[in-house]
Amino acid sequence: MAMVTIRPKMLVTDESCYYWHSAAQGDAIPSLRWHVSLSSPSLDIINKYNMLTAEMLVEESVIYGSMNYSFAPEGAVIICFTSGTTGRPKGVVISHTALIVQSLAKVAIVGYSEDDVYLHTAPLCHIGGLSSAMAMLMVGACHAFIPKFEATLALEAIEQHHVTSLITVPAMMADLISSVRLKRIQKGCDSVKKILNGGGGLSDNLIKDATRLFPRAKLFSAYGMTETCSSLTFTTLFEPMLEASGTSLQLLAITSSSPVKARGVCVGKPAPHVEIKICVDGSYNAGRILTRGPHVMLRYWDQIPEKASNSVEETWLDTGDIGFIDDHGNLWLVGRTNGRIKSGGENIYPEEVEAVLIQHPGVLSSVVVGIPDPRLTELVVSCIRLRENWQWSDDSFKYSVPSNELFLSSTILRLHCREKNLTGYALLNF
Repeated sequence: MAMVTIRPKMLVTDESCYYWHSAAQGDAIPSLRWHVSLSSPSLDIINKYNMLTAEMLVEESVIYGSMNYSFAPEGAVIICFTSGTTGRPKGVVISHTALIVQSLAKVAIVGYSEDDVYLHTAPLCHIGGLSSAMAMLMVGACHAFIPKFEATLALEAIEQHHVTSLITVPAMMADLISSVRLKRIQKGCDSVKKILNGGGGLSDNLIKDATRLFPRAKLFSAYGMTETCSSLTFTTLFEPMLEASGTSLQLLAITSSSPVKARGVCVGKPAPHVEIKICVDGSYNAGRILTRGPHVMLRYWDQIPEKASNSVEETWLDTGDIGFIDDHGNLWLVGRTNGRIKSGGENIYPEEVEAVLIQHPGVLSSVVVGIPDPRLTELVVSCIRLRENWQWSDDSFKYSVPSNELFLSSTILRLHCREKNLTGYALLNF
C-alpha cells in the first residue's frame, strides 16, 4: 500500500526482499522505473527482474562523470507511514530539520555518547527506531543489529556485544522479562546503562521488573508520534544512583492542582525545542494536546502542498490526545480524542476493526474496546454478536473441514482480519 500511495521511481532492496521485485513487475507499480539491489545477485536474478546493482551505478557514474543530485521539495528527508489519527495508514513527510533536532534532543536528554553500544530493537521503518539510530550516528556510537526483535535474540546480543543502550515498547520489555524468568538466567544485562521506552507507558510492575533485569540502567519513558518525528516529552522512571537512598521517581497519577483530581499518566516535560499547549474545552482543566516547532511534520503525503502551511513551525498540530500540564510543567495524558487503543506499540482503531469484523458472514455486529494490560498497555477485546445458525467454538478445526455446521472462533476471526490486511490483527481477543 505504501508504494501504491507514494508512487516511487526506484525500489532498493537486498537479497531478503527479492520477492518484492517479482510483485512489482508489470503494471503493479506503474511509477517504478528502477530496481536496485544492495547485494550481489546472480546474473539470472539480474536478468529475471531487470535489476541494477550498486556496482553498475558506480560504473555508470565513472563513465558519464559526476551525477547531478536533486533534493526533495520542502526539505523533506523521509516519508514515514503511520496509522495517524484517522485509522488508515498515511505517509508522514518529515523534514531534515525535524529529524536532526529530534535526534539531538535524544542525545542531550538520554545522554548518548560515542562509548555507547546501541542495540537496534525497533525497525528502521519506525520513527522511534530511525530517530534513535540517527542520534547514535551523530555521536559515533557502535551499532548492533538483530534480524527482528525476539527476546532471546536481544538478550544474546546484549551479552555478546556488551550493549549499553536500547529502546523498547512495553510489549518488548515484558517479553525480555518473561524470557529471563523462563530460562532463569541473567547474563550480560549489567552492561546496559540507558533504556528509552515509548509506544505506551510501563506499568508499575514492569518498571520494578525492568530495574531488576537491568539494575545499572537509567530508565526513560517518552511520549510522541510519527507526526512529530518521535518524542515530544521525556521522563525518568528509574535512576540507579538514587536506588540506595530509596528515592522514587515514579509519579502518582493524580494532580493536586485539579479540583476534580483528574487521573492520568505523567509523560514528563517537553524537550527544549518543543512547544506544547492544552486547548481546554469547558471548565475541566484537561483538553486537546497541541504542539508546534521544528519537530512537526511538513504534511501528510496526500495533502495538497498549497494547502499545507507555509510556516510549519508556527502551526499547532493536534496530537489527538487529551491531557493537562501540572504546576511543575509535566504533561499528563488522560485519554484520546478518537478512542484509539494502544496495544503492543500499535495503534488499534475500534471503528476500523469493527468494520472488518462485520464483513465476515457469521458476524452480525461487534463492539471493540481496550482494557488495561500490564504487558501490551491495552488489550484489544471484541464482543461479537453471531448471525442466526452460527455457533461459537474454541476449536477452529471444525471450520477447516467440510461441514454443514457454521462455526466461529478466535482463530477464524484473526485469520479473517489478516486476510483483510487489518493492522494489529494478532492482538485481537474475542
